[in-house]
Amino acid sequence: MRGPSPKDVRLPPLAAIQAFEAAARLGSFERASEELFVTASAIGKRIAALEALLDVSLFIRSSRGTTLSSAGREYLEQVRTALDLLSDASLHKRGEPKPEPLRVVSTPTFARQVLIPYLPGFTAAHPDVELEIMLSIPYLDIMPPNADVWIRFGSGKYPGLRTQPLTEDPVFAVCAPGYRDAHGPFRRPADLAQAQLLRCPMEPWRPWLDAAGLDWPEPSRGVWLVDLGMMLDAARAGQGIALTRRTLAAEWLDEGKLVRVLDIDVPGESQYYLCTEASRPPGGARQAFSLWLETVCKQASQWPCGLRASHE
Repeated sequence: MRGPSPKDVRLPPLAAIQAFEAAARLGSFERASEELFVTASAIGKRIAALEALLDVSLFIRSSRGTTLSSAGREYLEQVRTALDLLSDASLHKRGEPKPEPLRVVSTPTFARQVLIPYLPGFTAAHPDVELEIMLSIPYLDIMPPNADVWIRFGSGKYPGLRTQPLTEDPVFAVCAPGYRDAHGPFRRPADLAQAQLLRCPMEPWRPWLDAAGLDWPEPSRGVWLVDLGMMLDAARAGQGIALTRRTLAAEWLDEGKLVRVLDIDVPGESQYYLCTEASRPPGGARQAFSLWLETVCKQASQWPCGLRASHE
């Protein structure tokens, strides 16, 4: 008995598979349409036809956009493998090294203050890695989908993710030298009564005030900044005193653009963690990036000789 002929096998159209892979990788139908030079409506129709053929929903659609379903994530891995094989089979690709994509999602402050300044070291050591960096917004819990690596700020407890601590930074107070000279000296904690304490929900003042022996409530006046980087920028601009940590403020502390206020450290309630999917085995570009970033964070957290000042 002969098996089914090729005509009996319903293969998905390559255009539909390409539309699905691009939308999943780029995070939206619109960006996929730009890459494939078709309309977003055409992308949507191709994916809908693919879902009908497979009899499964590949995306979860809502008013906020689309995200991959669990079935979509599984199918994406299969599609990528198939597309890689097709790509490698092309004669003009044989013999050429294939770059390994690595999509990294980071908080804005960590990306700006830590990741980007040191990034040339990674790209020089790993020219075969095709790196893409996306930003998340921790306070609003907004995070691009389909990443290979996440850099998160919090407790380190994220279900379904394998976590690796990047920082163990204590938290301390800083300000611009000009602000210290105009509103100081700040020799005792009580001297901060006349200072503007910059506020950010990611770094509350209450633990530091307790360590300083100040029975003050959490500051309730002044500009509310929902990003650690914006709070550091405000401090550097002479707008008040901010709480920070060595890893984030290393460059400005070393250059003297920020100075410590008093010599009081408290453990950071939140720290930075590098996260990967627990279901995916470590290795390749993800492992290389993890090891490199761990070294970078250790380097950034070190105090040069003489800079741990307590004379403010």
